Amino acid sequence: MNALQQYIDLFDESRELIEQQSPELLNTMRRAAREQLQDARLPRKGSEDYEATDLEEVFAHDYGVNVNRLPFDADPGEAFHCDVPNLSTCLYYSSNDAFHSSATAERNIGKVVVEPFSIAAHDYPELMAAHYGRLANMDDPTVALNSLLVQDGLFIYVPDGVVAERPIQLVNIFNAALDMMVQRRLLIIVGKNAGIKVLACDHTQSPDYHYLNNQVVEIVAMQGSSVDYYDLEESTPLTRRVSSIYVDQHEGSNVLIDGITLTNGITRNNYHVEVNGEHAETHLLGMTIASGEQHVDSHTFISHNKPRCNSNEMFKYVLNDNAVGAFAGKILVKPGCPRVEAYQGNRNLCGAPTAKMYTKPQLEIYTDDVMCSHGSAVGQLDEEALFYMRTRGIGLDEARRLLMQAFVADVIEGVRLDALKDRLHYLVEKRFAGTLSNCAGCLAACKGS
Repeated sequence: MNALQQYIDLFDESRELIEQQSPELLNTMRRAAREQLQDARLPRKGSEDYEATDLEEVFAHDYGVNVNRLPFDADPGEAFHCDVPNLSTCLYYSSNDAFHSSATAERNIGKVVVEPFSIAAHDYPELMAAHYGRLANMDDPTVALNSLLVQDGLFIYVPDGVVAERPIQLVNIFNAALDMMVQRRLLIIVGKNAGIKVLACDHTQSPDYHYLNNQVVEIVAMQGSSVDYYDLEESTPLTRRVSSIYVDQHEGSNVLIDGITLTNGITRNNYHVEVNGEHAETHLLGMTIASGEQHVDSHTFISHNKPRCNSNEMFKYVLNDNAVGAFAGKILVKPGCPRVEAYQGNRNLCGAPTAKMYTKPQLEIYTDDVMCSHGSAVGQLDEEALFYMRTRGIGLDEARRLLMQAFVADVIEGVRLDALKDRLHYLVEKRFAGTLSNCAGCLAACKGS
């Protein structure tokens, strides 16, 4: 059976209800998505030449979908405390797939606009019409499904010349007492010579239910802008996530995307960056720590469409027990784009013989006078280093933790928020020590010391 069909049938049965609760802009895109999904199929395991996520299996579960937009009573602002110590943020929440207007949430911080799509479609119709769905590729069935069923989202807009005084922090929470799939959508537009830092945190309240987060993020970085987007996942073994992030970079823009998975069930992260301006700078980082039966799969694509720009990409995995990791990355340099500098790296550490890592780095270069390289490595902990540390009185378990922490340290150091960087070092230490089981309530990880 095609796993998508149950959701297509749901839409056909509930179309009037879904559309009457959504802005017309979303409904227009929804109709295109319905046509796109008519004969679509999700990729199965083995359909690619490495062990990617079996998306057919991920979506096949009988998830509930909140087409009625029923409110959930819990106030996430009261139950969750995910602010990073010493980092003053503008804090927002989404409860399942709905922007939550708790007392902690503010709209329009200074000149920075943070609004649900349902409001932004009226306040900023031209911006929404110009950019919503422009980057997200509906040839991907998961993106088309998001466009089909999404009923709202979050719009972040930084006008020309404005630099956000504080980072925007978005805490996404699953808090439903039933198996549920949500469609989360985020559109970030950063104007000319403007700047913003966004921290998105995914958490799951209960470990007893199956959840699926199918999300799409679109980021537009205009000329001379600076954008940091940090994506932190701390969920549960029954939580599955398919995340697609699309970036459009203009001349002289500087974009950092950093995806971090600490606890999860099954995760598929897709990153698609179009470098459309000279002198643009792209940093694409990823870090995964997986154990048990966790599965984390990252697909990256950076397309250099203009000359004289550079990109730096590094993904690191630490896998223990029966965890499975996969990485497929491609850097494309198009014809007529000289003086491009691009680096892609994937480094992986298997801490147990039963852990598995699949990796496929790629370069496609169609012009001369470029500096591009890529590399991948899979290895185990250095036995000589372990022996040396044990001769200095360090126990085996502690020595293993220290080496694994050192392995991922450079990815954490790429974070351009000092308070977040310090907190990540702390959370990674707890993760390797086995004391960061999941973020139920988030109190243990973030409210403590």
